[in-house]
Amino acid sequence: MAPITLTLPSDYGYVLLAASSTFFINTLHVVLTSKARKASGIKYPVSYASNDLAEKDRKAYLFNCAQRAHNNFTENLTPFLGALLISGLQYPKFAASVGGVWAFARVLFAFGYTSKGPEGRLVGGALGSLSDIILKLTAAYTAVGFALQW
Repeated sequence: MAPITLTLPSDYGYVLLAASSTFFINTLHVVLTSKARKASGIKYPVSYASNDLAEKDRKAYLFNCAQRAHNNFTENLTPFLGALLISGLQYPKFAASVGGVWAFARVLFAFGYTSKGPEGRLVGGALGSLSDIILKLTAAYTAVGFALQW
């Protein structure tokens, strides 16, 4: 079996920029969740307001939404980064562009969910899901190409 020499495309920096944007989106989530925690009066180490409290108190409800939005972001971050970095090996500008759309969608998701509740996440969620599946399919195609040495 011959070794594969991996040379990064000259445009791979765009992929790294798209990946780096997620650091700031995570910080946005921290700020939104902290703000909602303070407004709700829910103290650490409590992660979520109880259902009873959230049903009675809109601020507690929105704190739960902020927590859920942040958790959803972190749940989706690792697969996104993997798909972005792999697909960028073959298609750096395309991957970075789709990654930028995903990042923008996650900002829409964050603001929508934290201000309006679950219904506020729909536009960002739909756009994020579409860009996510495109990146995953591109990553799979890229990986097969490397495996079969196309």
